[in-house]
Amino acid sequence: MTLSWLALGGAILASLAGQVLLKAGTLGDGGFLQQLFRWQTMLGLSCYGGSALLYLLALRQIPMSVALPSTAISYVAIALIGHFAFAEPLGAQKIAAILLICAGVVLLATA
Repeated sequence: MTLSWLALGGAILASLAGQVLLKAGTLGDGGFLQQLFRWQTMLGLSCYGGSALLYLLALRQIPMSVALPSTAISYVAIALIGHFAFAEPLGAQKIAAILLICAGVVLLATA
């Protein structure tokens, strides 16, 4: 079961890396096709593929009703990464939402 949780953690981290790389791929000049073929975008899409494979491994042992909500922790991480790496706003409402997500993830993971 521990290997499954490691796979889930890896899936979450790979998904986060994909998100950050996709955002980095949007920066700069050019149209959609130029954005699509930037190395950051291509690597980000590859991270998503790797994330899906790791998630499949996790689902072999972890109930879907626990695994999928556990991935919500990525919302917390991406909000913080967006704020600190890309200067996206992080107001009181977002912070409250992050705290609620964290509480929900902990409740589900310990159920």
